[in-house]
Amino acid sequence: MVFKKLLGSLGVGGPTVDTVLDPVSAVPGGTLSGEVRLHGGKADFTIEHITLELVARVEAEHDDGESHGMVVFDRFTVGGGFRLAEGEQRVVPFAVALPWETPVTELYGQPLGIALGVRTELSVAGAKDKSDLDPFTVRPLPAQEAVLEALGQLGFGFKSADLELGRIGGTGQQLPFYEELELTPPARYAHQVNEIEVTFLADAAGLEVVLEADKRGGLFSEGHDALSRQRVTHAEVAHRDWNTEVDAWIRQLIDHRTAHGSHGDGHGHRSGPGMGTVVAAGAAGLAVGVVGGMVAAEVVDEVGDFFEGDEEAAEEVDDES
Repeated sequence: MVFKKLLGSLGVGGPTVDTVLDPVSAVPGGTLSGEVRLHGGKADFTIEHITLELVARVEAEHDDGESHGMVVFDRFTVGGGFRLAEGEQRVVPFAVALPWETPVTELYGQPLGIALGVRTELSVAGAKDKSDLDPFTVRPLPAQEAVLEALGQLGFGFKSADLELGRIGGTGQQLPFYEELELTPPARYAHQVNEIEVTFLADAAGLEVVLEADKRGGLFSEGHDALSRQRVTHAEVAHRDWNTEVDAWIRQLIDHRTAHGSHGDGHGHRSGPGMGTVVAAGAAGLAVGVVGGMVAAEVVDEVGDFFEGDEEAAEEVDDES
C-alpha cells in the first residue's frame, strides 16, 4: 500500500479524468452541460475538487510580433470533497452558464475557426493534478444570427474570424478579448470600403453591434477607419426589418467622413494587442452555406491542431483586465 501511495504521488497509477460534453452546441449566455467521468487509480484517493476552466485561443500583438495563447475566461468548481476508491468509476454531471460574451464558433453549422475549450482539472490529495481539454461549439444568439443573415442578404461575404486580446473603448465589455468577424463588401460598396469588421457584445438584455469600416482613401486623402455602434434587444428580434435596418447602419457607417479613431489609439474602437489568424473564405456570402467546404476543412485543421497538442505547452496569455 505504501508503494501504491508513492506511485500515486508521482502521478503513476492515480485516477484519470475524462469530460464528455453534451452534443448540442451552446449559445452565449446559455448552458454548457455534460459529465466528468472519473476512474479510480491503483489506490484510494481523495478528490479535493473538480474544476472546469473555459479557455479560448486568442491572438496577441507585441513588440516581437504576433503570438497566440490560451486565455482562461471563466472557471467553475463542479465537485469534490469525496474519496475515490481504487478502481472506482464515478460520474459527476454538470451544467454551467456561459458568459454572454462567449465567442461564436460556428454559423449555420459551419466552423468559423474560433477555438474554445473546457479544461477539466482534478485536484487529488497526494498526487499531481490531472487535466483534460475538450473543445466545444457555440452557435449565434437569434439577434446575432439576424444581423449576420441581413449582412449576407445585402451581399457581404465572410473573410475571417478571430479573437483579439484587448478591449473596445466606450463599451461594457467584460472579457479580456473580443471576437472580430471580417466581411468583404458587395460590389456597390467596394470602391468605398476595403472590409467591414463586426463585433457582438452581448448581455442579458441584448447586444451591442460594433461595426468598423476600413475605408479606402481617395486621390488626395488617406483611408481611415469609421465606427458605428448599434444596440439591439433580444425581445425585438422577430419584430424588425433587419435587411432595411442593417443596410441603414452600413450606409451611415460608410458615408460618415470623420474618423472615430483607428486601431490601437484608445479613443474609439479596438484597443490593446491583437492580430488574428486570417481564415480565407473568399466572398462567399453570409447566408446559408457561407463558409463552404474547402474553408471549413482548413478551419477544422487549425482548430484541431490547437486541441491535439499539449495545452500546457501553449503560450499562456495573461488576463490584463
